[in-house]
Amino acid sequence: MRMRHIRLLAAAGTAVTALALSACGAGGTGTKDEGASRSVSPTAATATAADKAPGKTSAGTPATRAHTPPGKAGGTRTGGSGTTSGTASGTSGTSGSSPVLCNGANTRVTARPMSRPLNHMLLTVTNTGRRTCELTYYPIVRFDEMQWAPQADKDTQPQAVTTLKPGESGYASMRLSAADGSGEGGTTARKLTLMFQGMTPNSDGGATATPTLPAKGVYYDSSLTVTYWQQSLDDIAAW
Repeated sequence: MRMRHIRLLAAAGTAVTALALSACGAGGTGTKDEGASRSVSPTAATATAADKAPGKTSAGTPATRAHTPPGKAGGTRTGGSGTTSGTASGTSGTSGSSPVLCNGANTRVTARPMSRPLNHMLLTVTNTGRRTCELTYYPIVRFDEMQWAPQADKDTQPQAVTTLKPGESGYASMRLSAADGSGEGGTTARKLTLMFQGMTPNSDGGATATPTLPAKGVYYDSSLTVTYWQQSLDDIAAW
């Protein structure tokens, strides 16, 4: 009986010693929970989640991504208006035909005496062609076989060239004689030849015109003067 008791005490001591050793850490400073998860700091956890999230940077900020609208590679669109950068060929909206000179070939010219002012005659040029034409400078007029050309009144020179679209008219006025009789070499003309100028002063502008004069003719003298071509009749109505 005594020997059996000694053996039981020895076995109990060995079990206590083994339990103590298993409960102590390697350094002997505390217990160790074998079933617990490893401790992770909140910051490290957030960074790890961000790394795994699609479309995110490592700092958790949405990743910047270049985006080009479908069918607009390299282009620019103004919202809603459909305007794109660049100019499409053939869509400028212009006819592409530059103006031509107005002359006797593409216009109809009339010469009509004016009741006011006295001794004045109105020249009207109407574009009968299919293209816009320009009336440059002033008309060069010649009555019968006269050997001189009347001067133009500089004060009537417009700021822009008179331009006539098809069907439109331009105007000029002639002062035929001095109202006070101071003019010289007065005579009556039966024929009027009107010459057009080109792009430079006194250059040939093309075909001439011979508008019909009144049956009784037109009296003129050395004071014969003309105006520049005008876009509107109002510009010379009181000249």
